[in-house]
Amino acid sequence: MKPLYPEIENYQSHTLSSNADHQVYFEESGNPEGLPVIFLHGGPGSGCNENHRRYFNPEKYRIIIFDQRGCNRSGPQGTVKDNTTQYLLMDIEAIRKQLKINRWLIFGGSWGATLGLLYAQAFPKCVSGMVLRGTFLAREQDLKWFAQEGANRIFPEYWAKFVEGIPEAERSDLVDAYYRRVHEGDKETCERFARAWSEWASKVVTWTLREVEEEPEDIQKLVNQVRIESHYAKHHYFIKENQILNNIDKLPDVPIIIIHGRYDLTCPLISSWSLHEVLPRSELIIVPDAGHLAGEPPMIDALITATDRMAELLS
Repeated sequence: MKPLYPEIENYQSHTLSSNADHQVYFEESGNPEGLPVIFLHGGPGSGCNENHRRYFNPEKYRIIIFDQRGCNRSGPQGTVKDNTTQYLLMDIEAIRKQLKINRWLIFGGSWGATLGLLYAQAFPKCVSGMVLRGTFLAREQDLKWFAQEGANRIFPEYWAKFVEGIPEAERSDLVDAYYRRVHEGDKETCERFARAWSEWASKVVTWTLREVEEEPEDIQKLVNQVRIESHYAKHHYFIKENQILNNIDKLPDVPIIIIHGRYDLTCPLISSWSLHEVLPRSELIIVPDAGHLAGEPPMIDALITATDRMAELLS
């Protein structure tokens, strides 16, 4: 089973001044003359870390990772002003132009896969290939699975904690109920419901792991992340219903590898299956003993196998 590549440092970091309010962090590592790849993180609202460089052979790849608006090293943190899918796509394209890259490999998981697909549909000539993990198609049914009706049937004890602070009259639209409390509530209310949202998401996403490392709580970071995540969910990810599949013919004719864990209950396998069905030339790899997280050993193996193959295909 393939492990992550060894730790490496970035050789250059940048700030994209996307407008007066946003400063978007991005960096380069690996081989400056290698195959360009952009890593699109999930969330929305999470950000990148040093391990994300390690899914690529540093001798063969020029690795670009960036923190989306309001996330991690991009500021101002937690802001939702001028923070939409369309702005994120503009940022990705601006990064490509600033780095003078003609075409690059798109690597994205979960929300990152959503963003990668939308980018490839908007800028098909700029994409050399795609590696997608745990595809999230951002349809109403996909959001409802997580935050309304679906995963709650599998984790009823955790769901009970998720909804306990919401009156029955508001439970028909939990995204809206949480959005109002996190965005419009006082500090105590905001923190309480941001923590509840985060705990529910964490239980669903980590359920396949035997041991979960507990990190010290950074309440402001948690609030920032949930603010952005609920902002996107509330506004249906700023795209039309089923936009990705309805515009599948806009994707470029490039190698596409889709990887999904059989036990993924955050973004169920049906999403990647549906995408593969309308992209018959794509390759779908179902990882039988993995869930949603990129850092699960079977998923690491599948992802690095895919990036190694792409390095050979596209070189």
